[in-house]
Amino acid sequence: MIGGMDHLPTTEAAVTALREIAAEYSREIEITHDIGADQTSRRSAAGVGVTADPDGSLPHEAYAEFGGLPRVSVRLYPEDDALISVEGVECPDIPRDDVPAFLRSVFGGLAYVKARRFPPGRTLIVPLPGDRTYREYLPMIHLTPWLSGRVR
Repeated sequence: MIGGMDHLPTTEAAVTALREIAAEYSREIEITHDIGADQTSRRSAAGVGVTADPDGSLPHEAYAEFGGLPRVSVRLYPEDDALISVEGVECPDIPRDDVPAFLRSVFGGLAYVKARRFPPGRTLIVPLPGDRTYREYLPMIHLTPWLSGRVR
């Protein structure tokens, strides 16, 4: 939450929130920016040299990698959503406004892996305020030491 705001209206506001979370949890952060329709990942059909969207706006996408364990990266899309990767487990379509709470849950030790015996399977569970959770299925061979240490 930056400056008391829950809503992150721009990619730059979201990047500022990521930097604050990195400082809060004493983590290094590396951020790269892609600006322009010809640079952002979801606008590959824009054509070479086409920087603005048809409405004249300039799309802005950012990618952040946090240092330390767990390994976490965030790709902020211009469409107000994000792809968060935790130890290689991709959590797609996270609303941009939920990114700070998601990261605080992971870095704060609230995220865990739920194991099921039959049928065998594991799911990364990331609790958020308001009794909401994000769940992402984990392939059995994909348990890193950090994920294995959070199995319940």
